[in-house]
Amino acid sequence: MNRTKMLNIIITGGSGFVGGNLFKYFKNQKRIFLNISRTPKKGELSYENLKMEVWNQSNICIHLAGNNHQIKNKIKDQEYFEVNTELTKRLFNQFLQSACETFIYMSSVKAAADTVNGVLTEEIVPNPKTVYGLSKLKAEQYLLSQPLPEGKRLYILRPCMVHGPGNKGNLNLLYSFVSKGIPYPFGAYQNQRSFLSVENLCFVIKEIIENKNIPSGIYNVADNQPLSTINLVRIIGEITSKPLRILKIPKYIIILIAKLGNVIPMPINTDRLVKLTENYVVSNEKIKRAMKKELPISTKQGIIYTLQSF
Repeated sequence: MNRTKMLNIIITGGSGFVGGNLFKYFKNQKRIFLNISRTPKKGELSYENLKMEVWNQSNICIHLAGNNHQIKNKIKDQEYFEVNTELTKRLFNQFLQSACETFIYMSSVKAAADTVNGVLTEEIVPNPKTVYGLSKLKAEQYLLSQPLPEGKRLYILRPCMVHGPGNKGNLNLLYSFVSKGIPYPFGAYQNQRSFLSVENLCFVIKEIIENKNIPSGIYNVADNQPLSTINLVRIIGEITSKPLRILKIPKYIIILIAKLGNVIPMPINTDRLVKLTENYVVSNEKIKRAMKKELPISTKQGIIYTLQSF
């Protein structure tokens, strides 16, 4: 029997957005997933109960758990490092001591750069400015600093903005605006931004699990083609069949409104404005060369799939 169809897989943060979609992606395959959680439900384990016996019975660890970058940041700086850095170090140390073969760490492009001029590749010298990005980078640096025993594999995945069923974020905000017939006010901004369908992310994880010829290392993960936010709004207009109105309000007025949104609750604030209008293009060429395969879902197909789930 093909061994890849009987893998035991440790997954942390399986109840989150990516984890939930990953479970659905693998639901028809003969793999045993063990979800590890800080607040375990029936059939799950806590981190304290993740003993070496469990590690030795598992082939793969997919480490998704972490404190994510939030628009309304209510997480203390130290909590980012406790979860994103220290928990990752503790799990990786256990992995190194065990018979488990593969460790997949879900990092972020924000561990490399908060802003991008041109196209982000894996060759960039990381220079994150946020606590979130720094905590992810510190985890990456620790993983790479440890000698990897023969027969073990380590993958650090840096996804850009992931979307899909269950997505919560700026796509929802845009969808809400357009579906209600509200004009898009940021037409004065011209940008290009990479997105990542959660199905493409799941595909990459599946390929890493099944293909032992993919070298260990850091890999950006993004859909093939970036989109401008205006094109994204146009796709939403197609899906909702709503008349599309794009306003070119002067940037200085938009900036003033966004600053006001930092003080009082509004749909737009400075952070959201940046996310909607910045340039952030991510190369996926390295992971595609390693897999020797194309991603299954186009950028537009992935966006449409997500929008239809709303």
